[in-house]
Order: sequence, then structure tokens, then C-alpha cells
Amino acid sequence: MNDIWGMILAAGSGTRLAEATGGERKQYLEYKGAPLFWHCARTFARAAGMSGLVFVFPPEDAADQEKKLRQYFKTEDLGVRWAVAQGGARRQDSVRNGLAALPKECGRVLVHDSARPFVSARIIADLIEALDRGARGVIPAIPVTDTVKRVADGTVRETLNRAELAAVQTPQGFETALLREAHDRALAEGWEVTDDASMVERLAEVRVIPGEAGNVKITVPEDLERLRAARTTVPCIGWGYDVHRYGGLADRPMVLGGVPIPGGPAVVAHSDGDVLLHALADAMLGTFGGGDIGTHFPDTDPNFDNADSGMLVREVMAMAERAGTRVVHADLTVIAQIPRLAPHAAQIARNVARLLGLEPHQVNFKATTEEKLGFTGEKKGIKAVACVTGLREM
Repeated sequence: MNDIWGMILAAGSGTRLAEATGGERKQYLEYKGAPLFWHCARTFARAAGMSGLVFVFPPEDAADQEKKLRQYFKTEDLGVRWAVAQGGARRQDSVRNGLAALPKECGRVLVHDSARPFVSARIIADLIEALDRGARGVIPAIPVTDTVKRVADGTVRETLNRAELAAVQTPQGFETALLREAHDRALAEGWEVTDDASMVERLAEVRVIPGEAGNVKITVPEDLERLRAARTTVPCIGWGYDVHRYGGLADRPMVLGGVPIPGGPAVVAHSDGDVLLHALADAMLGTFGGGDIGTHFPDTDPNFDNADSGMLVREVMAMAERAGTRVVHADLTVIAQIPRLAPHAAQIARNVARLLGLEPHQVNFKATTEEKLGFTGEKKGIKAVACVTGLREM
């Protein structure tokens, strides 16, 4: 029962920000090309021992956001299991629904507000370490620096000792069974709380670790300036390689860069066998750490049997755009003893430029042989390499 899961609460309405955001919920606001809840997920997934994540969305958004999450994980696999739950009327209702979505083996859970997108890996690691050492509940907090007074009816009733005060943050870590018990009690006895520690501390000791001033919550319009930090455009390079042997269906024409090559040998391939576009797609995936085309378009999937490789390239282009990467240049080389490709070079370059939405000078195509060496020299197959340059806002 030691599995640790994170719970990303993204079910709030964000009424205090509604006018400033044009009605968009704050958990969906973009920062550096991704919604706030996905930034939280990235940080959680990097924590050692994190087994999975539960995302809690408003009921009316849950199905749509689940579809988007599938694409996020396809584009940027965080390496953890995940699930979606529907939020409730109150924060504590959303947490209770999130608890119901956890697997039985989840022994500990970290509950986090997606409106805190700047949470650090250090805080998460310290929470897990405290739980490992026996804490049943643990929260991050920072000292209160202002003098705090208790006021009623416009009159100061008491000046509180700020040495004993702390501002509490999320994520908050708990034994899953203890947090469930606290929520059951809250439901049965009508507790109204603003965080999970307020429940758990009625049942067990809650320990405190140092929080961070940078772990701020996006709450009021002024906080939106934090999301408008200057972005840096970073060049990124991807490299792709693909190979196909000759043979296969005699009626399948050779295609390179989406251009039919009359008289070219047939190739053995699951899709249309366009070795150049396959190398190009892999190179594009490399610009944003998107894996390889075998992961996204497996040759075991009958949907891709004889598939148009231009379609695969367009799908990868869409993935790159979602990852915040803009392809700006491609340098391509085909290596084959046969057929002779010089007569088709200009058309191939133009067609690839069209597929990528680039100007002609942004795509370079070359063809060469290996002087009759190796399998290409022996006319047994064909291979291609691609180098793609992208620009990504960080």
C-alpha cells in the first residue's frame, strides 16, 4: 500500500478571474504553451515514486478534457498512470470524488491545486520523504511576514503572534485511508473547510515542511502577470532515419516525399513505404521529444495499412504545434543505388515544403548512392535521413 498518486484539482470556477480572462477557467490558462494543470502534472511526474495522477475537472468539461489529456500524454508521455474524475460543488467535494478514482493500492496521495503551476519538485520530494518517515499528514507552509490582527465589527480584537502563524500551500500529502476517513466524517458531520489539512488535523497530527514563496496561487487579475513572463525562443534539432527493403507488392508504386517514382522498385512496408517522409516524421518528433512514429503509428495497427505518409506527417506537425514547436527547416537525404532520383529532386523538395507549410528555401533535398557498398549498393533496399530544425518557446 505504498503507491503514491498525485491529485490535480482543476475543477474550480475561477470567478475572481472571470472578467480578466474573458470567462476562461484559470486551470485552462496557458503558460509557456501548456495549460496550468499540465505544468503541475509535469512536475509531479518527475517525482521519484510517483505512480499516477488523478485529474479532477468540472463535470461539464470532464469528457472533453479527458480527450485532450489522451493527446497530451501521446505527445508528451509523462510515464505515469492517470485517471479523470468529475469535480463537485465545493473543493472538498472535488477531492472526495478524486479519492474515489484512486486505485485500491494507492497508499498515499498528494492533493494539489492546479492554480499553483509553479510548484517545485523539491516541495513534492520533501512531502514524500516526510510520509516515508511516518507522517500521516504533511503540508508545506511559509512564515507570515505581516502583522496579523483579529478584527470584528471594524475593531481590533487581538494581535496574533506571527511567530506561530504560517501561510499554507499545496500540495498536501496524506495517508489515503486517513484522508478518506476525514472526508467521510466531513460529509457526515457537515464540516466546511478550505483545505484537506483542516479535516485531517481533527483526526491526526499534521506535520509541516518549508514551502516556497514562488509556489503562488493564481487567484486575482494581478496574478496573471506571472503568466506573461518573457518567453525565450530556443532552437531545437531532430534527426530521423528510416529504411525499407525492396520487394513486396508489385503494384505498389515507389513514393518518396509524397511524389510517385515511376519505374522505382516496390518496397516492403506497412504504410505506403515512403521512407523519406518516415525519416522526416521521426526528425520532427525529435524536435520536441515526441518519441518515434512506431509509437504513434504502429505497424500492428490495421488502420495504417498502406496509409498515406503525408497524413502521418500532418499528424506529427499538429503534435509539434501543440508542443509549442514550429518547424523552420528540413535537410533531407535519400541513399539508394536505384532508382535514379535526380530527375525527381526538385518536385520532392517542393512537395515536402508544401506538406510542412515552408518556403522552398527552407527545404533541402539530396540523393546519393553508397558506391555499390552495403545493402543499398547491392540494390536490396533504400534508406533516408532527415535533419529538422524547429523553434520552441520556453
